[in-house]
Amino acid sequence: MTTASRTTAPEGDHVAVTRSASLSDPRAGATGREIAHQPTMWRRVAADVASRREDVQRFLDPLLALDDLRIVLTGAGTSAFVGEILAPALTRQLRRRVDAVPTTDIVSNPQEVFAEDLPTLLVSFARSGDSPESVAATVLANRSLHAVHHLIVTCNPEGELARVHGTDARSLVLLMPPETNDEGFAMTSSFTSMVLATWLVLSAGAQDATMVERMAEAGAAVLRERADTVAELASRGYQRVVYLGSGSFTGLARESALKVLELSAGGVVSYFDSSLGFRHGPKSVLDGASLAIVYLSTDPYTRQYDEDIAVELGHQMGEENVIVLGSRPSERIASVWTLSGLDDAPDVLVALPFVLVAQLFALGTSLSLGLTPDSPSPSGQVNRVVKGVTVHPYDGK
Repeated sequence: MTTASRTTAPEGDHVAVTRSASLSDPRAGATGREIAHQPTMWRRVAADVASRREDVQRFLDPLLALDDLRIVLTGAGTSAFVGEILAPALTRQLRRRVDAVPTTDIVSNPQEVFAEDLPTLLVSFARSGDSPESVAATVLANRSLHAVHHLIVTCNPEGELARVHGTDARSLVLLMPPETNDEGFAMTSSFTSMVLATWLVLSAGAQDATMVERMAEAGAAVLRERADTVAELASRGYQRVVYLGSGSFTGLARESALKVLELSAGGVVSYFDSSLGFRHGPKSVLDGASLAIVYLSTDPYTRQYDEDIAVELGHQMGEENVIVLGSRPSERIASVWTLSGLDDAPDVLVALPFVLVAQLFALGTSLSLGLTPDSPSPSGQVNRVVKGVTVHPYDGK
């Protein structure tokens, strides 16, 4: 990751990545390791997907040939935000209906989510696959729809979701590398790996291996060049953090806001919105101790709106309190943290190196508050795998 004045970073992360103070802090634990290994995991994911190309095509091609196929992307929490990042990009790429619907909405309101009895591909995202809603959402889809198939994207081969669907002829289980089954509390490498794998299998070959390699190089550059800067930013004591973006980057903003909220145990108030939507009331969240982070789309038309809000906030908050991330420099914004080599990439892929900044900021914030990132809520108020959910009997279709 470079500023407009810097040269392209060294290629790849095959050499050792310089570790920042926060990533090297013993308290960073598994969370720090799992943030740092993501470029390597992305290469692994791309290789794994390529090795299963025939199986995947045999499963997906007949479904994608259906004109009325509805694709539903689902998960809970961060896994739901995987779908929110992918849905706009897949809609644009496939020219068909793709909806992101959390499992929490499916389980509580199946009669609304599945009101249209259309042929459906339910794509379920899960780190562990053991959250109560994970299997329940697939069961409710089977009960509500006459023709439904399941693509299970998970990091845990032993999870209930993978086990239930592993032998079902209407299902395909796509496993992420075992190292992405994050041990830390917050989802990091599990999140980015599931985004990448799903884009690669559903985008109809839109990206080649060269694009994935460039993305991995950009992610390694973020870790080399920006980790210390982000750690310093996190140490300033911001009480409120706002993430903004458009299209796929709105989902990215949501995931980014959740990371700092999780790893600060609610000690830092975070918010997300679309670049255009933020002015319509939510902008009231800003105060004198706020930081705004704006993601610039690679689409020239959409980018204009992202730049508009970034410029506006820079005037109002001070440019030092507004961080702007983009795939290229901006003529309107003096300082943009830019990614080298991804100006022609879709936002869904640029989102992955971008989210490293949000993960590093959340990690740094957690450490600056004296917390343990792997277990920021020792009281057990929140848990790595959700507890306390009762799935009630459903008497519908």
